[in-house]
This record gives sequence, C-alpha cells and structure tokens, in this order.
Amino acid sequence: MKRYYLAVPLLFLATFARAETPQQMLALYQQQAGGASAARGEKFFFAKVPQANGEMASCTSCHTDNPKAIGKTRAHKPIDPLAPVANRERLTDPAKVEKWFKRNCKDVLARECTAQEKADFLAFLISVK
Repeated sequence: MKRYYLAVPLLFLATFARAETPQQMLALYQQQAGGASAARGEKFFFAKVPQANGEMASCTSCHTDNPKAIGKTRAHKPIDPLAPVANRERLTDPAKVEKWFKRNCKDVLARECTAQEKADFLAFLISVK
C-alpha cells in the first residue's frame, strides 16, 4: 500500500522554506490563489466579524487601524507592527507566517483563511508605505 498523504504537506513546506522576503511569501500565496488584490486585503483587514460572545472583532482589534503601529494582545502584550515597512522581520519566516495566519484566522473568523485571503492580506501589508 502506497502512502501519499504526506507528500503534499511536505512539498508545501519545502516551497515556503525558500521564501525569505514578504514579496516571495506573496508570490507563493499568489501561485495558490491565482493572484492577489491589495484592495481586498485592506477590506479583509478592517472587516468586523461577529464573535460567539456577541462582540465584533477584526484584525484591527489587536493590530490597530494602522498596520505600521505596535498592537496589543488581549493579554496586553505588545505586537510588533504588521507592515514590512515598519518591521523588517515581518513576513520573512514562512513557518511563523503560517502559524499566525492559522491562529489569528481561527480567532477572528472561526476558520482558517483561504489562500486567496492570505494573498490579498499580504498584498495589502506590502502596499503600506
């Protein structure tokens, strides 16, 4: 019996292991999504989503309305700026990018983000000047 179920995730990780810049990360997500839109990414960043407790949440709940600003976790710990223009280390570690997309999308959206949402979001963050 052949086992192929590990081949796709390993290939995916191997591809991301080569990304070292935000632009390279964006290119990889664009390949999966078929393109990216900074305008859609900006809309995604500011979108308010109803939570189970009745409150509204968005990326800005922790990251502020300004992707170049320092944010704050719910536990009041500082979060480095999201925009690469304000944080040179942001979006340069593929494992961290995937980890934080997975965690934050589940926290805000109650699901994982799609490749399209990730591509759009990165396009937006890279466009911030």
